[in-house]
Formats: sequence, structure tokens, C-alpha cells
Amino acid sequence: MNANPQTCRMPSPLGEILLVANARGDALRGLYLEGQKYFPEDAARWTASPRLPLFRDAVAQLGEYFAGRRESFALPLEPAGTAFQRRVWREIARVPYGTTISYAELARRCGRPSAVRAAGAATGRNPVTVVIPCHRIVGSGGALTGYAGGLDRKRALLAIEAGSDRSAR
Repeated sequence: MNANPQTCRMPSPLGEILLVANARGDALRGLYLEGQKYFPEDAARWTASPRLPLFRDAVAQLGEYFAGRRESFALPLEPAGTAFQRRVWREIARVPYGTTISYAELARRCGRPSAVRAAGAATGRNPVTVVIPCHRIVGSGGALTGYAGGLDRKRALLAIEAGSDRSAR
């Protein structure tokens, strides 16, 4: 990642979120839930830039999403990963709000139907969770498995999208 990434922290119903921008500050490279697997170990040394326009937009859009008023994000993304990981993340981003697909279906959509475990590993390494909605990927038969932020958070995100977390608006 960048020598000194720009960051912003925001509260959310899932706990604190760390947003990470690219070097130019014009695209989101990361969105990490506090305590999640693969949380950047050196994040405390990065530059806090909460006034960056990218972060203002991201915080606003995430707030709308958590309130059940946004179904997709309009944010520039630049996640770092291998070519296969990026292909997996592009396919995950195409899964519609409120729906789920299996890891096997994800592998098929990536053109590698026998690479179910590799698709699962790439899903777990998604650096822009929520925005690239890896919580919409489930095990066979709809089993909730494998979420770097924890299964409770995966359940909460799916509940938001199912409308069961919505209050009167």
C-alpha cells in the first residue's frame, strides 16, 4: 500500500470503520471494520485526513446504507490485489442488493467453476468490505460462512438489506 496512506475513521452500527484512500486521495483503497481479519497492522501510523472529499462522500453514503436508504455506492475504488482477486471483487460488486450467491456460483461467474476455494479466499481478502459487498456471498444452501468481519456483522449487513433492520422513515 502507499508509504503513508490517508485515512478516516467513522462510527457505524458494526463498530468503528477505517477508510483508506489511495496516494492521490481520489479513490478508496480500503474499508476495514475494527478487529476484522486482515486489518492493516500499521494503520495507526497513517495520516488522518477526515476532510478529504472522498471520505466525506464515503461517510455520507455509508450512513445512508446503514440507515437502509442506499442500495449501491457511487465511490471511486482502487483496491489492491492480484488479477484473480480483482476479478472476484468485480463479480461480487455485481451481486444485487438484498440477494446472495454461493461461493460456487461466484467461482462460476469468474470463469473458474472449479476454483471455489480460491474464490472464497479472494472474497475474504476484499479490502473494501461493505462497498464491495462480500457479505452477499454465502456457503452452499445459504449457510453463513466466511466473513473477515465476523459472522455477526455478516448477519447484520444481510438484515439491513432484507429490511428487518429498518426503522420508520
